[in-house]
Amino acid sequence: MNSNIKIAFFDTRPYDIKSFEEVNKKSKNNFKIKFYSEKLTEDTVTLAKGADAVCVFVNDTVSSSVIDKLVEFNVKLVALRCAGFNNVDLKSALGRIKIVRVPAYSPYAVAEHALALMMTLNRKIHRAYYRVRDNNFNINGLLGFDMYGKTAGVVGTGKIGRILINILKGLGMKILAYDLYPDKELLKDPDVKYTSLEDIYKNSDIISLHCPLTKESFHMINSKTIDVMKPDVMLINTSRGHLINTKDLIAALKQKRIGSAGLDVYEEEADYFFEDLSGTHLDDDVLARLLTFHNVIVTSHQAFFTEEALENIAGTTIENIRLFLKENTTVNEICHLCPGSN
Repeated sequence: MNSNIKIAFFDTRPYDIKSFEEVNKKSKNNFKIKFYSEKLTEDTVTLAKGADAVCVFVNDTVSSSVIDKLVEFNVKLVALRCAGFNNVDLKSALGRIKIVRVPAYSPYAVAEHALALMMTLNRKIHRAYYRVRDNNFNINGLLGFDMYGKTAGVVGTGKIGRILINILKGLGMKILAYDLYPDKELLKDPDVKYTSLEDIYKNSDIISLHCPLTKESFHMINSKTIDVMKPDVMLINTSRGHLINTKDLIAALKQKRIGSAGLDVYEEEADYFFEDLSGTHLDDDVLARLLTFHNVIVTSHQAFFTEEALENIAGTTIENIRLFLKENTTVNEICHLCPGSN
């Protein structure tokens, strides 16, 4: 089946190209796809000229000015190949261009990565690995704790949060949960207690963030909330970097007010994550300082990165595009969440 539909993909890597080309061929849509390594910004938006749709990722900028240009170029659809949409000016898009996303690709991938960060930090696997490779078999400084019987605070009980809760229950942990819209099934679970954020901060041994970035959640982890926490608390963030005030986190780490931190996201990650900068030095002094702590693990926004997730992302994205451009219908649209919309 021939297709004249053109799609401009921004911020792509070899694994993106491979998965989307395979799905495009398998679906027999035969979309004409142009892959760009550049991120979508005001400076690169001209690459979208002639495209019917653009496909973007977490660090692309879909600002008001970028949307103006896309509309001018007669681009009809912005397809996010991710769940989050805090990088999109929804108010500017409302009534002018459709925005769709991939609401769920593999919540298991993210939940399992959160667990991997917890386990690694707790048992100091990252430090043990380098010691043994250097023929150092001393275990001093590698003391961990039993996760059994400890309290985990899970902030956000959507699909990822629910899966993580089930995993942590399997380890015998006590579960405190917070969500503006509690899950009905979890409310019935005697092993899960919905409570306030303050209660989670005060009583959790491990706090894992799985909530979206909003005005209300911006810098929800800051010097004031950290002061409420246990001094040896472990913080895990696989959601959005701006949930944590990184400077406040660093100050707390220096003061030994935080036991450890596992971060798959970072406030200013756009210029660094997904890039190979091994031959350079970091210009970001905050990130550079964060990387000096032995009790901090930073991964490069890889929590989603499994074979299953890539396949689901590609399949859902291509189907989102097909439905709108070929059948004039939308699924997974997010413009209904725009301010001022019904």
